[in-house]
Amino acid sequence: MQSYDDDWTDGQRAVYDECYQAGTEWAGDPDTPSEDVQHVINLGQADDDTFGDSETDYPPLLDAVTQATGENVTSVPASHADPGFRGFVDGVRDATADEVFGL
Repeated sequence: MQSYDDDWTDGQRAVYDECYQAGTEWAGDPDTPSEDVQHVINLGQADDDTFGDSETDYPPLLDAVTQATGENVTSVPASHADPGFRGFVDGVRDATADEVFGL
């Protein structure tokens, strides 16, 4: 289920939407290893306090944000407040059957 922050701009919502779609497609690709999907689900379930100010350079996420923004990115804030990060992990979670990973 897509979820925006109330204070996000239209641009941030567009990045979220594109990353959400990319996450859904990536998780639904039969060539995507299940352990990679589980890694992203774990990232999505982590509390922002555990991330601190960290960034992630997970390639599928970087590809999604690069495509959504049109800018080459080398890392993304590991934060649910970031529309790229949250869009991608929400898309992966929503594309994954609950019984597969016990969500």
